Amino acid sequence: MTDLRIRAATPEDLDTVLAFWKVAAEGTSISDDRGGVERLVARDPEALILAERGGELAGTVIAGFDGWRCHLYRLAVHPDHRRQGIASALLAAAEERFLRLGGRRADAMVLTRNETAHQAWGAAGYGPEEQWRRWVKPLTD
Repeated sequence: MTDLRIRAATPEDLDTVLAFWKVAAEGTSISDDRGGVERLVARDPEALILAERGGELAGTVIAGFDGWRCHLYRLAVHPDHRRQGIASALLAAAEERFLRLGGRRADAMVLTRNETAHQAWGAAGYGPEEQWRRWVKPLTD
């Protein structure tokens, strides 16, 4: 996997990332638009981590830290590149980032129906906390 490059996204990457998520990510989010991702990268330029192979986008993860908790979102690997260690490399980069920032525990947003993701997250040492339930309210203008 020596040809794998891990790096932070730049504003120039955002259209590619959004198109990539339509192919590689499970489900959609209210924030999956140009404005949402632009705000993320503007606020925290190191939060959106990319994996590239051969100059092409192969995977993503968002490693957000709010000063209190470490949150992982949008771990996605292109279907043609799965089971090659890309998700593990992205999570290692995210976890290293969290440790540098003083984070002590990471949590991940994983869809209940996404069995492939359950296997990947479990293999990386993450597990569900059944005593917690995520409560959500979409915010509108």
